[in-house]
Amino acid sequence: MKSFTYARASSPAAAAAEVAHTPGAKFLAGGTNLLDLMKLEIETPAHLVDVQDLQLDRIERTADGGLRIGALVTNTALASDARVRRDYGVLTRAIVAGASGQLRNKATTAGNLLQRTRCPYFYDTNMPCNKRKPGSGCSAIGGYSRQLGIIGTSDACIATHPGDMAVAMRALDAVVETVTPQGTTRSVPIADFHRLWGDTPHIETNLQPGELITAVTLPRPLGGTHIYHKVRDRASYAFALVSVAAVIQKDGTGQFAVGAIAPKPWRSSAADQALPQGAKAAADRLLAGARPTEDNRFKVALVQRTLAAVLADAQNGRNAA
Repeated sequence: MKSFTYARASSPAAAAAEVAHTPGAKFLAGGTNLLDLMKLEIETPAHLVDVQDLQLDRIERTADGGLRIGALVTNTALASDARVRRDYGVLTRAIVAGASGQLRNKATTAGNLLQRTRCPYFYDTNMPCNKRKPGSGCSAIGGYSRQLGIIGTSDACIATHPGDMAVAMRALDAVVETVTPQGTTRSVPIADFHRLWGDTPHIETNLQPGELITAVTLPRPLGGTHIYHKVRDRASYAFALVSVAAVIQKDGTGQFAVGAIAPKPWRSSAADQALPQGAKAAADRLLAGARPTEDNRFKVALVQRTLAAVLADAQNGRNAA
């Protein structure tokens, strides 16, 4: 690990300004992903601004009946909150499906949104990777790509967003709140938070340099049946091959997002509208324009089958993880 300097922030605006104006600076919260990447020297920050003292660790009701989740709320606290379990069960189920209890005790809401891809070539510093070193090439294209993206990818990168929590938040239409280095606040719909790779896959979100996430808000409860299905190679501590987060109403309408197939949790309004027609119709609309590789072509069928299982559980009134 390369040497770095360290400071503890006194306010969100001060933290944002310090990161924006210090070359090579990054925020540090739970550190569950960042520190691993620093050990491998994939991330080499010159300065860390620790935000753990900023008291962004509360879950509060919003004026319109939703929930405001502080950026530093741990995954454990969020998944176990009684209001989340009752009104946003898909979020609890998605969080519990990811990582170990120890990691969930340390990982934060904001950090979870910012976790980086698990593409094996991103972690292999001997191989070219446009995400790790812009302009160096993509070893995954033409390489081993079983776990990688089938839609929303580009000729520069076919990596996927690895998270579970963000998939549920996409299904719920969450909004990300931030503070900029100028001290102003901003609200970013989660649909616009993560970027498609294009020709700049090293830029993964639409955050400005130094912009700090302060909270995530959820809309009023949607009702319905909340389901999260995660398909993976082993029962625990594995990233998804395909995941589906869904809120399904009694009449068969609803909304859903799919994880592990794209640079961001993948959702389309056309696919949502097709849900009453069944899993095949909805999956076909969701994956229109997909470009799978020979290694991961199975994901096209797996999305349809996982969604079919979700709809069957909803029809039977089961909330499933």
